[in-house]
Amino acid sequence: MNPSASGWINKFGHLVNQESSLFEDFDSMYQELKTNGFVYGVHLDIPSFIEVEHTLTEDEIAKINLLSALYFTYTFEVGKNDFEAFVEKVFEYYQSLNVSRVSYLNKIFSGSKTESQLEKLIDSRIYLSDNTFSRAFGNSLTNSLLYVDILIFMVYLRGNNNVMEHAQLLEYVTINIVYHALNAKETHESDAKLIQLLGSSLTYVDLDEAKYDGDYTDLLSRNFTENERDYFLDMACLTIWEDKTLDYTETDYIFGLGKDLKKTIKEIESELKFVKNFFEENKEKIAYLNNKNLAVQFYDGMSKNVTKLILRNSKRLKKELTESRELVSLLSKSTIKDLSPEEKKKVQNQLLDIFKSIPSLAIFMLPGGAVLLPIFIKLIPKLLPSAFDDNRIEEK
Repeated sequence: MNPSASGWINKFGHLVNQESSLFEDFDSMYQELKTNGFVYGVHLDIPSFIEVEHTLTEDEIAKINLLSALYFTYTFEVGKNDFEAFVEKVFEYYQSLNVSRVSYLNKIFSGSKTESQLEKLIDSRIYLSDNTFSRAFGNSLTNSLLYVDILIFMVYLRGNNNVMEHAQLLEYVTINIVYHALNAKETHESDAKLIQLLGSSLTYVDLDEAKYDGDYTDLLSRNFTENERDYFLDMACLTIWEDKTLDYTETDYIFGLGKDLKKTIKEIESELKFVKNFFEENKEKIAYLNNKNLAVQFYDGMSKNVTKLILRNSKRLKKELTESRELVSLLSKSTIKDLSPEEKKKVQNQLLDIFKSIPSLAIFMLPGGAVLLPIFIKLIPKLLPSAFDDNRIEEK
């Protein structure tokens, strides 16, 4: 399955219909979503029943986990596995949230609700930027509060008529819990990145208008579901454990919050341990904890996305490259020595001609796209080795 190509949701529907017993209940799904990072707003892995052709990027992982979590929440609440009915219900759900006022979704909601339209809908929830160039070149952040969509969907399926109000309440309480958890500890550079990332991910609450005066604790006495209280505690523990330390002020805060959320000491300690292990295992994979300078982060982001574009179009690229012997010769030469300015110009012009013939690579034709050609050239020999090695033996 390729979540960056059209038809991926239809493929998901086919796969999921063969996996009726993947999760026993919502809690088992929630535990996997925590392990995969989805609950914490980081996107590291996907459900085991989905096979993919290429290494997935963060946004692709987020797409799969969001759709999977919505689908299984639907099956648990409604009690049936009708994928077409699920697609219709998801559209109905997002319409009730009036998210079209903050995005281009009003265009998606017109006409019949198909898997193709759902792909656009999922995209609109994943990305914090609608700029295609920014997405392709690694400048777009991935929504870190996607799990809130799952909690609201559950409430919607149970017949709550004030879904938008509840969505605002969940986001407001979540962002306040994170903010006050940060205030309970000695802050670090990554703390600022975390609050910035979560703030950017708010959909139903205006960050500039949100209050952080402690009144949010009065809201905790409201009739939140067990799943919602679990999420609040998990986000607090995530924030507290980000620096792998826990002093007495943090202890007072986390156990005081846990008490307000009607959690036992054992439950709080268990979640702190889970988050501790999660950080120890995945710290190097979590983007906002990466302390590289912005230039390196930008280059890394571009490299990942250019790699994805090459992988997704490898067969077509290989065909186009093998039909241009001069280009292959120059690219092969570039792997062992620097090309002359004239040769580099030839490579650039011939690559741009190839990009024109492959729609998904047309992004390189946009203003500024040429700056990525050196990355593209560097990656091609590694990703398409058979085009550069006449003696390579193909495995059968």
